[in-house]
Amino acid sequence: MSPPTLGTVGGAFLLAFPALFSIVNPIGAALIFNEVTSDRTALERHRLASRIATYAAIVLVTSLCLGGFILNAFGVSLSALRIAGGLVVAIRAWSLLMQPAVHEQLKANAASPAQESADDIAFFPLTMPFTTGPGTIAVAIALSSQRPMSGNGILPFFGGLILAAVGIAVTVWLSYRYSDVVVELLGPSGARTLSRLVAFLLLCVGVQIIVTGLTGVADVIIANARR
Repeated sequence: MSPPTLGTVGGAFLLAFPALFSIVNPIGAALIFNEVTSDRTALERHRLASRIATYAAIVLVTSLCLGGFILNAFGVSLSALRIAGGLVVAIRAWSLLMQPAVHEQLKANAASPAQESADDIAFFPLTMPFTTGPGTIAVAIALSSQRPMSGNGILPFFGGLILAAVGIAVTVWLSYRYSDVVVELLGPSGARTLSRLVAFLLLCVGVQIIVTGLTGVADVIIANARR
């Protein structure tokens, strides 16, 4: 059986969900969320989890659907966008793979204002930049660059991306809502091991995006040479 193409909902979902899961890392983030909200009641933490998941879905859907088009408006070709986006994804994945502890510390630093303020912290800092920061947005834009050039596959492609974004938001909601359970089951070492596994998957996605971009450049060169 051949794998689903990116012009289908399933193919786009299978590309986007693992990559977004790797960079968002809701399981590992739940450990930090549990720590920075330890002084709040269970009801407050459940409400925070719901609002963070909603905001995260909005950030992801916006980045996935509009990011690539915005860059194209500045004259960036689709192949160039794919190569640059793939490099961003691969570099990010490599850092997660080699130094997961550093990534965890950056996440903790991003969430630290939540311990100091009783104001509305659901969007800042717990959604931006803790859950869906610049790295996540860069990965989302890189994924959007994989859209079909034209034809009937564009709408199913973005449908798959949106479905993946909603799936990640649901995963964030579950992980944060039951963060105390995640802590008991995994602990820091278990979460770090899981982070390494999904980081390797993200690295593979980044390399695949680069290959697609290079293939596009090669096709243009060959087409020009035949003229």
